[in-house]
Amino acid sequence: MTTSILHLDTNYISFLDSIKIKFKKAQIRAALSINKELIILYWTIGSELITKQQQFKWGSQFIEQFSHDLQHAFPEMQGFSASNLKRMRRFAQEYPNPTIGSQLVTQLPWGHILVLMFKVKNLQQREWYAKKVIENGWSRSILEMQIETDLYSRQGITPTKTTNFDKNLPIEQSQRAIEILKDPYNFDFLTIGNKVNERDIENALIQHVRDFLLELGQGFATLKNDELIEV
Repeated sequence: MTTSILHLDTNYISFLDSIKIKFKKAQIRAALSINKELIILYWTIGSELITKQQQFKWGSQFIEQFSHDLQHAFPEMQGFSASNLKRMRRFAQEYPNPTIGSQLVTQLPWGHILVLMFKVKNLQQREWYAKKVIENGWSRSILEMQIETDLYSRQGITPTKTTNFDKNLPIEQSQRAIEILKDPYNFDFLTIGNKVNERDIENALIQHVRDFLLELGQGFATLKNDELIEV
């Protein structure tokens, strides 16, 4: 059985293209949303670790015990290792409130944040490198290379205070979303593991895309594994 292809006018083509763009934007926003939730979770855990240790005078073995118990509760996640919990604690120490002001860390993958924390001591320089990651979609290895070659000093540019990248980034700027999905800590957060294929990532992302499609209004639909999902 063959399916006929309708040759519709330019208005239809324009409409189709607009929906494809909206869907692509929704995918990017979903990836950024997933990442932000993870970063805020890590910051919250780090902040509470500091508070509880000070409040109850828990000793050095507390982190190891807490790590063991969390990994028992969430066996599919590697992000609750003792070493990563200590990184969360340091994250909370160095960023008293990562969602206020010009701090851009909630828009970066966790691996990028660790590079900035351990390789860049100056907060102004960190902010500048974070801005460049967002603008250019740098991978973690590219960020490390730019820091090691001291791009900040070579450019001689003063960091700006602008933070509305999520509103101004063009749709083509999808590399950051790709980097976020490749980050192993986000794989943990989505509980899909490191050894995944594109279908696994798509299925995890679709769960978040559906909510964004609701913004388009009733009557729109998407396909998941050849199953029609109407919104």
